[in-house]
Amino acid sequence: MSAQVTTLANGLRVATDPMSTVETASIGAWVAVGTRHEQPEINGISHLLEHLAFKGTHRRSALAIAEEIEAVGGHLNAYTSRENTAYFAKVLKEDVPLAVDIISDILQHATMEPEELERERAVVIQEIHQSHDTPDDIIFDHFQETAFPDQAIGRPVLGEAKLIESLPREAVLEYMKGQYSASKIVVAAAGNVDHDTFVKLAEAAFCDLPEHGVSTDEPVVYRGGEYREARELEQVHVVIGLEGVSYNDPDYYPMSVLSTLLGGGMSSRLFQEVREKRGLVYSIYSFASSFEDGGIFGVYAGTGRDEVVELMPVICDEVHKLIDHVGEEELSRARAQLKASTLMTLESTASRSEQVARQLQIFDRIVPIEEVIENIENVDAAAIKRLAARMMKSAPTLAAIGPTDKLEDFEAIVARLN
Repeated sequence: MSAQVTTLANGLRVATDPMSTVETASIGAWVAVGTRHEQPEINGISHLLEHLAFKGTHRRSALAIAEEIEAVGGHLNAYTSRENTAYFAKVLKEDVPLAVDIISDILQHATMEPEELERERAVVIQEIHQSHDTPDDIIFDHFQETAFPDQAIGRPVLGEAKLIESLPREAVLEYMKGQYSASKIVVAAAGNVDHDTFVKLAEAAFCDLPEHGVSTDEPVVYRGGEYREARELEQVHVVIGLEGVSYNDPDYYPMSVLSTLLGGGMSSRLFQEVREKRGLVYSIYSFASSFEDGGIFGVYAGTGRDEVVELMPVICDEVHKLIDHVGEEELSRARAQLKASTLMTLESTASRSEQVARQLQIFDRIVPIEEVIENIENVDAAAIKRLAARMMKSAPTLAAIGPTDKLEDFEAIVARLN
């Protein structure tokens, strides 16, 4: 059976991806609201709201929410990203109505009592402090902010502790009221579910959502630059990157293949050259992040104070080599890796529910798996070389934390990449 979509009268989209051979279902609500929709003075509010939604409704206390889902052996979770917030559950097929009821309850009727706000505010601040104490985590926030300065898309998902400390309850309630609208939400299920039955459940459960929310999008503008932070650490944590592409860009699939080829596994160029041949790092990989109207491509490495001297020229050289030559064997291997990882997600109800929801939000349709595989297979050496040359025209972004005194000047790194 194929995935189906129904749009309700209030604008809420309901999608299902049936899997009749499993005994479970994953259900979730994906809200097209994240860090990029926040004003500077409320940075982190999307993530704080995600936490607070679980802390009680008019019908359930925080304990009751946890007890009800765990009484049937299910589990409930959520996450916040730069462009969306997700609330999801996995349960046995017969408990789908309960999961829908709980998720709809926390999205529409969260009370956010003052004492719960203060407790959760403290929890989030601890989470922020923990990320700052983890250099291979916080480095990506600095990288993002340097690539997209003075923009919502560049601010940290968790926000800053001083802002979280001062956010009033009224601001959180108003933000939820203004942003959590039917037109911005996709409710999706994958697993042992019937589409028509699930649509009826969602229609009855999500009836209190406002139809339209407040639009606060601002365009993504990549700029690039440098961030360095000297810390007494055993390693230098470095991320070097260039402007990437959006989900809707013709080079979206070439960027995914390029990332896999350059640093996506043990057979990738960076892993083989930097770790296996030279022993300069324990961890090195490339990544590609796309947004609705922009993107970024980068390489992370953790290395020693002395080894960073050799590391950066090698990374820059490997990026240049992509323009000069892409072998058919390595390209075929990179495509196979992407196809395999894509097809493997079809075995997970959680992955499939998220996939149909995000595709509806990004492309306004569910993309057939055959189309995805065909797009991957169509990426050839010319596309990789063209994209690499395109990205090299952008201003580089560098973020580094640790003993950075031997890391060469940013201008020298820029010259290597140009």
